[in-house]
Amino acid sequence: MLCYPDRRAALRASAAAVAGALAAACGTTRTTPAAHPGSSPPAAPPAAARPGRAPGRAAAGPRRFPGLPVQIDHGPRDRPAVALTFHGNGDPATARAVLAEAERAGARVTVLAIGTWLDAHPELARRILDGGHELGNHTWHHGDINAMPEAEAYAEITGCAERLKRLTGSIGPWFRHSQGQYAAPLVQRLAQRAGYPHVLSYDVDSLDFTSPGAAAVIRNVIGPVRSGSVVSLHFGYADTVDAMPPLLEELARRKLRAVTTTELLTP
Repeated sequence: MLCYPDRRAALRASAAAVAGALAAACGTTRTTPAAHPGSSPPAAPPAAARPGRAPGRAAAGPRRFPGLPVQIDHGPRDRPAVALTFHGNGDPATARAVLAEAERAGARVTVLAIGTWLDAHPELARRILDGGHELGNHTWHHGDINAMPEAEAYAEITGCAERLKRLTGSIGPWFRHSQGQYAAPLVQRLAQRAGYPHVLSYDVDSLDFTSPGAAAVIRNVIGPVRSGSVVSLHFGYADTVDAMPPLLEELARRKLRAVTTTELLTP
């Protein structure tokens, strides 16, 4: 839920204190991100009996960025912008609250949605796009895709892609693998076969899915973040909602614009 004004002020003060400490330090040390929680995926999703595409503008499709690797974890370091990327899952109310906080600050974000979440809440696809954000693929069930057999992993990618296309007219501009920071070479090849020239990773992990408290989420982001960073965040966690206003304020103080991943990578 959204924090009350006194809580929000405390979080802003915490962010400012962290920023000051980081500025005085010689460097930062990052821990290796933990694996995201998930369940073992069932078979590929059924194609029948799904609602059709919601009215409105179609989502952007995938595009190739010449000169960039198949797996992208950050953008240009000489551009004063960052991409806040959200794993789409969890309570729709927290998703809407995160989007509202981003829009209040003039930020645009990238949402990588889990297919089963879109199936349960198809209206959120239009909410995301109508807010000026971009919507991509985060597999169908969010299982450990790097450990799956080829056919199962491919079904995870294409199942979500088909759902996105039915809802928005496009498979979405980005695919992000599940349960880890980097996709295995096989998963990268399967994503390309499914129509995604790139796999979107990240170089900053908020660790918000561990529910460490809003102050820790802020600290985990503003410590390592720099120009061109791609930040991993999640819908579905109250800490993330509470962290958004002071986090966006600190990015603005550093003159780092929060833009979509496509905007971050477009010259």
